Amino acid sequence: MNRWQQDELDYSGPVQIADNIYWVGFSDEKAGIHCHPYLIMEGSEAVLIDGGSRDDFSTVMLKILRTGADPRNIKRLIYQHYDPDLCGNLPHFEAVINDPELKIISHRENNLFIKYYSSASPMQCIEELNNSFTFSSGRELKFIRTPFAHAPGSFVTYDSQTRTLFSSDIFGSYDNNWQLYLPCADVCAVCLPQAICPHNGQTCPLHQMLYFHQRIMTSAKALGYALEQIEKLDIELIAPQHGSLIKSKQDCKIIIDQLKRLQPVGIDFYFQEIGQ
Repeated sequence: MNRWQQDELDYSGPVQIADNIYWVGFSDEKAGIHCHPYLIMEGSEAVLIDGGSRDDFSTVMLKILRTGADPRNIKRLIYQHYDPDLCGNLPHFEAVINDPELKIISHRENNLFIKYYSSASPMQCIEELNNSFTFSSGRELKFIRTPFAHAPGSFVTYDSQTRTLFSSDIFGSYDNNWQLYLPCADVCAVCLPQAICPHNGQTCPLHQMLYFHQRIMTSAKALGYALEQIEKLDIELIAPQHGSLIKSKQDCKIIIDQLKRLQPVGIDFYFQEIGQ
């Protein structure tokens, strides 16, 4: 799909973003921030990444069903940190899947808190799994630690087959004017992001993204470390948990470069806000 042909997308149903990978989130024009669960299907197995909040369960589950997937084939629930917008509907999924073989994958730092959503399913730490999950077909998901970006146990997930990065809060954004794919242009590489784009007079999506990182990430050092790990990967698509998907290598590079230059971030941003 051409990344500019966004008017053709039907957000009321699942959107296939890569080979057997589906966006199963929701579109709400009144939302200041969007949350994105993703379903990966591989034969008779499926994995759900960052399943969503309690209130979003019916929307997410309906879209999963519309992909043709049988919820009972979901073998793993992956949570890249422990916030309620990712984990809130966990017990609903457990009830629908109803399989004693279902397991939760996260980091031990996250599992300490995820157990308060539900303790019914066994929880696995990514480090105990050698930082990977392999489908029976051989398709591999790799887990890369991004500590304190923004939680101590944060990590991102890389699908080796499609070169898709599920980036959690990294590359997220506040999105009052939301589109599934980020409308990035060549000029963004040299532009100083600001509220209104000086080139087209529209809201600048990168300005909203940078502001999100200043407030959500703990520090420039934590963000920088995460970006260093991400730059080692061969990425075709970035699928964040908030904001818009980044569809091309060129756009990925533009945005990574913008984020690497970002100052202040986290606690330093707070001190600047209060004048210290």
